[in-house]
Amino acid sequence: SDDDGNTVMEFALAGFSREELNIDIKPDKRSITVSAESNTDDDGPAQRRIARRSFTKTYTNYDNNLDLASATATFENGLLAVTVPTRPEVKPLQVKIK
Repeated sequence: SDDDGNTVMEFALAGFSREELNIDIKPDKRSITVSAESNTDDDGPAQRRIARRSFTKTYTNYDNNLDLASATATFENGLLAVTVPTRPEVKPLQVKIK
């Protein structure tokens, strides 16, 4: 969690490019699936064949307290960070006493 109460999920995905990453959000299932697929088709003589690498991780918000539709993501230096805010109605409120 960050200072604003958002949930931050971090995935170490060194070796993948931004274009190979997918973040699928299914609000009805309360899930976020992060997947990465690297397809290396170089079979030149100097290039060893590199097997297809893939990564899939699904996070389900069982408490249903996150605003999945407002998720944001950054990808820097091989680290994918997905930030999901808490739904406004779930945030604790402080009532001012008059």
